[in-house]
Amino acid sequence: MKCILSPSILSADFTVLGEQIHQTEESGAAYLHYDVMDGIFVPSISFGMPVLKSIKKATNQFMDVHLMITEPIRYIDEFVASGADLITIHYEACEDVRATINKIKEAGVKVGVSICPETPAEVLDKYLPDVDMVLIMTVHPGFGGQKLIPEALDKVKEVRMKLDNMGLKTDIQVDGGIYTANVRDALNAGANIIVAGSAVFKGNLSENIKEFMEIFKEYE
Repeated sequence: MKCILSPSILSADFTVLGEQIHQTEESGAAYLHYDVMDGIFVPSISFGMPVLKSIKKATNQFMDVHLMITEPIRYIDEFVASGADLITIHYEACEDVRATINKIKEAGVKVGVSICPETPAEVLDKYLPDVDMVLIMTVHPGFGGQKLIPEALDKVKEVRMKLDNMGLKTDIQVDGGIYTANVRDALNAGANIIVAGSAVFKGNLSENIKEFMEIFKEYE
């Protein structure tokens, strides 16, 4: 499966955000990861539809929108209208996961479903045939700069095995604590879409992405 880097703009320098987004695109990052946090499902608050709409105008990258919000079904149409290409919702944040997945599909964009580190992977079993991506959180959602929780990679292996048994080529994304030093662990476990924040935006952005892309070549 194709390996994809999705830089998390939560770690970007917002005084030069447009310039940094352009750099990520020029350096080969096909996706941009856009974290939406509501201060309820997770403790932090980030940004919403207006910022997404502005960013969408500045890049041709695939907009990977991660809704860390309670009852995301309320905002699906607005995020699609603002430029989301894929919307990932949290199993733990939805009263009706199935209805939320269906709402995203009806809106005409790709759908992902995510679980937090403490949630067992089997809760996703009944949704696997109906989603385009599974996001396994490798840290507790809501804050950047955390260390990867190694046990989360066991869930990646578990989900990949189930997908293989179903004959599905569904993407698996990992988010949290991923750097060039440990990204192979995630790829070996079965992930193919890598969210990286600090690992991309701290230091030389272009060189950081180049390092990730060189590693990805080993898996293609």
